[in-house]
Amino acid sequence: MFRRTFWFSTGVAAGVWATTKVNRKLRQLTPESLAATAANKALETGQRLKDRAVGFALDVRDNTAQREAELEEALGIQDDPELPAPRRYPAIENDRSNPKYIENTTYSYNRNEDH
Repeated sequence: MFRRTFWFSTGVAAGVWATTKVNRKLRQLTPESLAATAANKALETGQRLKDRAVGFALDVRDNTAQREAELEEALGIQDDPELPAPRRYPAIENDRSNPKYIENTTYSYNRNEDH
């Protein structure tokens, strides 16, 4: 009698366990669950790629600054040199005595315009 009770309870436990496992798996395979899982995996992958891209950009910025410092040192460039004022040369001086002076002339720079 004790053997039968043991095997009966073992069978019931195995049945409950198997039913629970099957129900969990069925819930995981519903379209809503699959869509949610795929969305979560996509978000995780996107976050990982973003972190790697940010890390790469920071590495590039650091290495660029280091290389620029090395080149400045090798070339003897000062840290904050004073640059001369930019030179401005007018294309045509607006002087009536200049033979190239044309008053109130507009120029079209549209290459698609018929000439």
